[in-house]
Amino acid sequence: MTNSPRVTVKTLLSMKRRGERISMLTAYDYPTAKLLDESNIDCILVGDSLGMVIQGRTTTVPVTVEEMIYHGEMVSRATKRAMVIVDLPFPVGQLGVAHTLATAADIMKKTECHAVKLEGGHQQADTIKALVDAGIPTIAHIGLRPQSVHALGGYKVQRDADRLFEDATSAEKAGAFIVLIECVPSELASQVTKMLSVPTIGIGAGPHCDGQVLVTNDMLGWNSGYIPKFVRPFANLRVEASKAIEQYRSQVTSGEFPGSQESFE
Repeated sequence: MTNSPRVTVKTLLSMKRRGERISMLTAYDYPTAKLLDESNIDCILVGDSLGMVIQGRTTTVPVTVEEMIYHGEMVSRATKRAMVIVDLPFPVGQLGVAHTLATAADIMKKTECHAVKLEGGHQQADTIKALVDAGIPTIAHIGLRPQSVHALGGYKVQRDADRLFEDATSAEKAGAFIVLIECVPSELASQVTKMLSVPTIGIGAGPHCDGQVLVTNDMLGWNSGYIPKFVRPFANLRVEASKAIEQYRSQVTSGEFPGSQESFE
């Protein structure tokens, strides 16, 4: 287990200045978060992606604040080093600055996370500034914004350079300490990364961002079977688990399990 100090906003800013890449993965429960923390992952995102990954929904839109708090509290409790970030679910960021601030503060208090993530850039600049002014470290999420998937016409690569640049610079100016870029061409993400003094974290945004994030279930092959183009599977746990489950079923059926070593005298 790591004995390294907690990753902070200053840690991540220093990493960008030194050219050190930032690692981020998602977690929605205690054992996963504990494993990621012990593996020295820098940041753990409690994403509203739990709606699709854990709940089996087709979008993140139905996820509630209460669900984010429930999962965020478990993740925070499991970590000693990683920065824990909790998503602000739809439509928290669209209900006005005062509402967003109150909700983010409630999430911070109840989960003991270290930061929140808000989808949007230019249009959310006033909200980002209010959160930061209140002492809530905030990540801005630009490019493909899953909460706006219906307005964007689906999960598509975002190629509007002017919008991307405006969102990124507005978010940084408002005080966001990270800009997360999702599903944009590599060259555009590279340009954004070079123009910002704060780190960028990419997902489907190529190799030139200051860090990368993936859904842990996807990179471990522990999902429903669909793998997005931007995911590199580092394992295939679904196949291995299926083998183990079939072996268990077979041994229960045959009477081989439990045996004497799993039984009490």
